[in-house]
Amino acid sequence: MRELCAVKRQEPLGWGSCLIFLAALTLAFSFSGMLLAMGGKPALGGLWLLVHSAFGSGFALEDCLVKAVPIFLCATGVGLTFRLQIWNIGAEGQFALGAVGATWMALTFPAWPWYALLPAMLACASLAGALWGAIPALLRLKLGANEIIVTLMLNYVGILVLEYLVYGVWKDPGSFGFPMTSEFVPAAVVGRIGDTRLNWGLALCLVAGGCMSVFLRFTRLGYELRACGENVRAARSARMPYAGLVVTVMVVSGALSGWAGFLESSAILGRLQPSIMSGYGYTAIVVAWLANLRPLVIAVASFLLAGLRVGMETLQLDLQVPASFGSIMEGFVLLAILSGGFFSRYRLQWRTRG
Repeated sequence: MRELCAVKRQEPLGWGSCLIFLAALTLAFSFSGMLLAMGGKPALGGLWLLVHSAFGSGFALEDCLVKAVPIFLCATGVGLTFRLQIWNIGAEGQFALGAVGATWMALTFPAWPWYALLPAMLACASLAGALWGAIPALLRLKLGANEIIVTLMLNYVGILVLEYLVYGVWKDPGSFGFPMTSEFVPAAVVGRIGDTRLNWGLALCLVAGGCMSVFLRFTRLGYELRACGENVRAARSARMPYAGLVVTVMVVSGALSGWAGFLESSAILGRLQPSIMSGYGYTAIVVAWLANLRPLVIAVASFLLAGLRVGMETLQLDLQVPASFGSIMEGFVLLAILSGGFFSRYRLQWRTRG
């Protein structure tokens, strides 16, 4: 009796992987087009509008890059934890605490010059995000708590802390009742690059990506991290510091998400308000899965998913498509590419049982 089995490929697929990736994207967009058609919208026209509005002009490309910055920072941190087989789902809460930390510094010391205030805001955001990331790491090591559940629940706590502050003690008296802080002083705002809409957060992305590449390839701790991620038992037998690595990756991941919160509150909004929570931390999970902690791939995936967000804004305005359609498309893209990754590593072969 014959059966269909999956056999691991002995050699990399090479250029065939690119074809599988393109086929996966085509499949994801096909399903999305079917959903548009089921909703009474033009399928091909809607998809073309999405792509063109995201990548069809210089203004749109700038918008994509602006939205890609927080996604890249969060995804770099989340991908680092995934490399150790630690499932950090809490980038959204760490992002919120980073924004809170940066805002506290901006509101408390508004008289400081920019060269002192901006680094202090970055440091405070890093510390707040790192502490929020350390909590699930310590609970996992000391109490055996599941980090997926803990990080997910801490997302809601972090967002509620942010809302408590902007609805309460930090609420601007001159905001006509809207929940937001007062505007940051000019010294607390990250500047733009030339005449573009891009901000100097791009430089932080370059620093984070470069440091992550050097850390993983050329440091002993990076080697131990990769080894522990491949085989925890063997790494512990070799007396590698597994517990220290768990805390380290969660702290670094939280700090990077805190960077993203700092940039979003300072460079984009110039204040803190609930609309800052737009799901960048959850999108970063998708990017981290797709990129497997390769900084260049993280950058490309962040840019593409940021383009999906930009295109969805146009679809909502022009075709009255619900906002949830963007999340559905992200899910289709993730499932299709992960399925395609299976065929990059394995091939199907008929075998005779027995």
